Amino acid sequence: MDAFKDRLSERARDTGRPALAHQSRGRDLTADEQALASALMEIYADGTHDFAKVAAALTERGVTKPISGGSEWTEESLGTELAAINADLEDAYQEHGYGA
Repeated sequence: MDAFKDRLSERARDTGRPALAHQSRGRDLTADEQALASALMEIYADGTHDFAKVAAALTERGVTKPISGGSEWTEESLGTELAAINADLEDAYQEHGYGA
């Protein structure tokens, strides 16, 4: 079984793009996307899950919107930003992602 896992790991690294060998994205996150992801993880860890409250917490922290800029978040803009980021990452994966 270990030989099988070793072969899978070896194959996963054999993408010609070692930085993405264990990731399912076709590009790295931008600095603003990474800041948003980190802030979201902290906010969720605090027990906040309601989108309106998450948006308020992002505004309080001054997190920049990765797609549209600015740092005033609403429930609607949070959904819009997440959908746009997801679409862009999906496009990048289709073009460059491992297994695409």
